[in-house]
This record gives sequence, structure tokens and C-alpha cells, in this order.
Amino acid sequence: MNDRSHVDEVRFEVSDHVARVTIDRQHVLNAIDDATLARCNEIWDEIERTPSIRVVVVTGAGSRAFCTGADMSTEGVGKSGLEYWADLDPNGFAGLSLRRTLDVPVIARVNGYALGGGMEIVLGCDIVVASDKAQFGLTEPRVGRLALDGGIVQLVRRIPRTQAMSVLLTGRRFPAAELLRMGLVNEVVPGEELDAAVDRWVDDILACAPTSLRAIKQMVNRTEHMTAGDARAARLPALIEALDSGNATEGVRAFQEKRPPVWSDR
Repeated sequence: MNDRSHVDEVRFEVSDHVARVTIDRQHVLNAIDDATLARCNEIWDEIERTPSIRVVVVTGAGSRAFCTGADMSTEGVGKSGLEYWADLDPNGFAGLSLRRTLDVPVIARVNGYALGGGMEIVLGCDIVVASDKAQFGLTEPRVGRLALDGGIVQLVRRIPRTQAMSVLLTGRRFPAAELLRMGLVNEVVPGEELDAAVDRWVDDILACAPTSLRAIKQMVNRTEHMTAGDARAARLPALIEALDSGNATEGVRAFQEKRPPVWSDR
């Protein structure tokens, strides 16, 4: 019996503007139960309130699994499909897959199985870096369920329909290289190079003004339903902040002076 608290099972660390969120339930391949979901939501809420956090890396502990979805060994036992649907978190799986208020870039460090809800977490991220041993899949149909936390509705918006349907209608596992070809994964590297690859992406993000990145995420997340013209005209809070921020002049000045810019969080 694992008696660790759910706080220990989702590690949250912040250093040098980088937050790292690690699901550590290796005894169930990092599957998520209700207590873990609650802790995840607490973490994402804290990140939203902390402007000094400029990028987030989410991953699973160990080398076998990123996340294998809902913990079916304990959660949802006795619930019908309709009852499970009625209890879905509005923010999606792990509090992330459908969250639209998180204006910080999120990188998925996929170290192993990303199945069911685990793949839905991936769909809630902006950049996906995977080990060449990682496997992805929306496996819910194989147990008579549905990927309702964003798996179905988001996948068809992220990659071509025929490719999305090949994932959705088979419930099978796909190697990272195949999802790289589909366009869902940004980079695939050998497992021993995964951290270095993620760090390169982190460094590139930190090189950008955090105010600009927040504005970009708000524009992408909150204007999907608009025409391109209407989206450009939307007076989003992060857009106004970015244009009015000292970063807007600091970046140009640093370029003219041939030095690295010094960004502020506001």
C-alpha cells in the first residue's frame, strides 16, 4: 500500500523562472486518481498567479511512463460511463488538457507511455519532446470508454483528420516517431538525450519576452472561434500588457546595443 500524500505524488519545483511538474505515481505507471487531480489543479492555479514563472515542463517520474491516464485500479469503480462524464473536471485531464487560462508556455517531456488521459495532457501542452521509446494512444475505446477530456475534440484540430481518426478509431499505441510524422510531436530523441533536448527548448523560450509569450498564448487560446481579422483586433489583457510593457522597448534597445535583453515579468 502506498501511503504517500498526494502532494508528494505530484512534485512541483520552481527554479530560475522554470516550473517543473512531475507526476510521481510509478506504482500505477503515473496514472492519476482524484486526489492527484486536485493537487494538479492547485499547482496550475498557483502557476497562473505567479508571473515570474516563464515556462513549465510537465513529465512523469521514472523511465516507463509519462502518464497512463485515470487510475482505474481505484477511481471510477462502480461508476457508469454517464456518471464518469458528469464528473469530468472543466479544466480537463490533470487539470490541464482543456485549461484555457494558463498563459505560460508548457512543454511535455514524454519519457514513456502517454496513454488515455496521459495523451490528453500532451494535447494540453504547447511543445512536445519525446523519448524514442515513448508511446502514445487514446486507448479508451478498448475499455468501452471515450477520450472526453479533450482527446477527441482536440486531436482532430491539431493534425489532419485522417491521421486523427487513425488514432481515435483504433485505440492502439503509436510510437513517438509516428506522431512526429503526424505533426503532434516536436522532437524525438534517445532517452539519454531527453533532458538536454527539453533544456534547449526551455532556453529558447526564456530568450523571449515573457509578456510577449503570455500575449501569444492568450491570442491562440482565446480566439480559436474567431476569424483572423477579429482575432487580431481582440483587446486581450495580455496583449495590452505586452504592448505597454517595458519589454517592448528593452528588446529593441538590446538589439541596437548588440547585447542580450534583460526581461521583466511585467
